[in-house]
Amino acid sequence: MLRRSSQLSEAEVNNKREELLQLLLEQNPEMTDVLFDFATPQKINLESFMNQHFRFNVSLKRFAYLTGRSLSAFKRDFAAVFSTTPSRWLTHKRLLEARFLIESERRKPSEIYLEVGFEDLSHFSFAFKKKFGLNASVLLQRAH
Repeated sequence: MLRRSSQLSEAEVNNKREELLQLLLEQNPEMTDVLFDFATPQKINLESFMNQHFRFNVSLKRFAYLTGRSLSAFKRDFAAVFSTTPSRWLTHKRLLEARFLIESERRKPSEIYLEVGFEDLSHFSFAFKKKFGLNASVLLQRAH
């Protein structure tokens, strides 16, 4: 039948699909909930997700998708949960993590900037100095 499917009308294909679905459900009734669940996908907990995944250097659109939201819903929900924009929060959270790694584990900025979600060392260094008022390398020297 598959070989001659191009010869079948759309109505015949739909009838065969319906027959197949009926046979499948007769053999596996538990599949009903899987095949006919038209509920809106659940949004996952935004605060928990972001606190676990802030280190990943992905776009806001990707974060929105991963949390089950459109980009606009993600930004709106984010502001309601964190009282700031996603970009500001991500930068702040990543810089705090970097400071922790430099101070407590005495790791070099050149070793951690990618790990905490920055794309390049110069952007990391600029943001770190702006946030904390000193270079990350100076903080590392003080930690020794």
